[in-house]
Amino acid sequence: MRARMCSGTLCLALVALLVAYDRVALATDAPERVVSMNLCTDQLAMMIAERGHLISVSYLARDPQASVMAAEAGTISINYGQAEEIFLLKPDLVLAGTYTTRTTVSLLRKLGFRVEEFAPADSLEDVRANIERMGKVLERPDVAQALIADFDRRLSAISVSDNQPHPTIAPYYANSYTSGRGTLVDAAIHAAGLSNVGAELGLRGTAKLPLELLVVSRPDLIMLGRRRASAPALAHEIFEHPVVQNLMQSTSAAIVPDRFLMCGTPHTASAVELLFDARAKHIVEQTQ
Repeated sequence: MRARMCSGTLCLALVALLVAYDRVALATDAPERVVSMNLCTDQLAMMIAERGHLISVSYLARDPQASVMAAEAGTISINYGQAEEIFLLKPDLVLAGTYTTRTTVSLLRKLGFRVEEFAPADSLEDVRANIERMGKVLERPDVAQALIADFDRRLSAISVSDNQPHPTIAPYYANSYTSGRGTLVDAAIHAAGLSNVGAELGLRGTAKLPLELLVVSRPDLIMLGRRRASAPALAHEIFEHPVVQNLMQSTSAAIVPDRFLMCGTPHTASAVELLFDARAKHIVEQTQ
């Protein structure tokens, strides 16, 4: 009897080995219970995951102002990024953004859950990289490559040479913010054959663009998204300023819904197309 029993140390080693082997085996299987707790990973996962494998997305995925796939998200359970609710879902993969609640991500990892974090896309190259990585994480590389191919096809249809006009455009948001260099907005503007006023002024990231500087810059176009929230907000009062009202009446507008640029997804191509169309319209108006 005693010969058949292992020593305490040996037993612990065998258990540890079995647990490690089991985890490796699970890691090689395609995840079947995927939870996303970030708006951007929500949308990429909805486009790439096998049907039924994505069991929960963040509540923001159902917001039509922020999510291009709000309708699709309506058929999937939502979460609010709380560790307790994610734990009860028993996922074999959790998708998060690098800015997702750090406490939740840390706790989930300590509990043994696999968490894959995705950084925000600040360029079109980042969009492609995140799509490709999501395909690998979800074991659906072919689906991801098809999305990238279609994304590139749409962008290649927009061709503006260096010797063609590059009208200036100023993205303008609530509280007088704009997008400078190093942003997805700037990348989309450049791809559409336009010149970003914020970048020309040396601004980086999302930064304040004082009203006086906006007027002095005299942009050919102003890029607007959702100008007003569903309820009155002080942040949107800038759009009621007489100077801004006058500028809008004398400047072409490029309406690009926020949801196309809040996350880097294949739908970012829609923003580039809208900007390109606004550029073409402005050029035609200038020649008339």
